[in-house]
Amino acid sequence: MTEEIKKLVDKTVEAIQDKKGRGITVIDLSGIDGCITKAFVICEGGSPSQVDAISDNIEEKMRTDLNEKPMRVVGRENSVWVAMDYVDIMVHVFVPETREHYDLEHLWADAPSEVIPDIA
Repeated sequence: MTEEIKKLVDKTVEAIQDKKGRGITVIDLSGIDGCITKAFVICEGGSPSQVDAISDNIEEKMRTDLNEKPMRVVGRENSVWVAMDYVDIMVHVFVPETREHYDLEHLWADAPSEVIPDIA
């Protein structure tokens, strides 16, 4: 993972932790040929309102601290899965049931991943 991508990932993780997001996993996709992004950041909030708060905070921190805006954000209408496309990284904020159902970590099990410990 390049320094630039790591900076995006670190800022995203910080924004998630600010809003008490849990279960953060970073998947490094940079070594997979033909992949449309370089990394996934996956996390969860306990409710749709927390998913909203987490995704809002990610967008705010990325914009104010790194001058980055998402190309596209989908899922805000029900906030059980918000996907944020920052080109080099994709951020997925789930409620637990939806995360378990789609199981993105399993789909990308061949890529290196890092589980970030939850903040108490």
